[in-house]
Amino acid sequence: MTETDHARARRRRDPLYEDLRPRSFAIAYRMLGSVSEAEDIVQEALLRVHNEIERGEAISSPRAYAATVTTRLAIDELRSARVRRETYVGEWLPEPVAESPADDPAQHAELSDSLSLAFLVVLESLSPEQRAAFLLHDVFDYDYGRVAEIIDTSQDNARQLASRARRQVQAETPRFDPSPEERERLADSFFAAAENGDFDALEALLAEDVELHGDGGGKAPAIKRPAFGRAKVAQMLRNWFGLGARAGAQVVRVTVNGQPGAEFVDEQGRLIAVFSLDIVEGKIQTMRSVVNPEKIDHLGPVADTSELFARIRESRSAD
Repeated sequence: MTETDHARARRRRDPLYEDLRPRSFAIAYRMLGSVSEAEDIVQEALLRVHNEIERGEAISSPRAYAATVTTRLAIDELRSARVRRETYVGEWLPEPVAESPADDPAQHAELSDSLSLAFLVVLESLSPEQRAAFLLHDVFDYDYGRVAEIIDTSQDNARQLASRARRQVQAETPRFDPSPEERERLADSFFAAAENGDFDALEALLAEDVELHGDGGGKAPAIKRPAFGRAKVAQMLRNWFGLGARAGAQVVRVTVNGQPGAEFVDEQGRLIAVFSLDIVEGKIQTMRSVVNPEKIDHLGPVADTSELFARIRESRSAD
């Protein structure tokens, strides 16, 4: 461990760091849609808070100071991230955050509709300042005066930024079924049908205008563009799950960004993909599959997809 590593480890054991980190990460992740980028932002923001305190600066509210620094760093990072995403291979999806359904709900209170992949995808269409103003006011309950201070603008402009963003988000974000229990029940039926190869039952759970999105980032096999419609999507799922069965893939039910989902793992428990479901009016409306290994490796060891496909080819040859 270097001296810097030791200092970082000490900060992580600091009660103040533990108090500030959850809110800072919640802001940074929603701003960026990336776990890795959010972690970097939080590390830098809390380092600045630590250094200010070490220098004896009077910070009346470390929590407010951390939120300000985090937001401003995230705005800067989002500008450069958007340039990188213009050259991204295939469809770009946010990095998923997955939790076991058995986890204590109170421990993950931040996991809500405001964290869903659908919500984060809509936020991508906003300017960095709109995104910050909307999130700070509507999600984190800062008043417009405080929002204006954080993003360094007038209170009237902060209000206008949030208002424009709100109209767009409300128009484009799906209204999920109100009952989490009903969503989980339908998701259980979907993944059970997939595992059992009951594709007629699986297709019956899909909305007529269902959407399927995939993100491989050019680093793992994924669909090049979204697929639409029950018949087409059902056929693609039939092919996907059939290939997964040949490779010995298993389904592990998880909550993905506050919505029903699953991790697909190989026989060694290594991640192949993270799959999320948007359930609207009792049907599966949108599915998102993240297979880019760089976007899921924070959740655990990632499978070697080239090895998996070699195994599939071998099984086909043996038939």
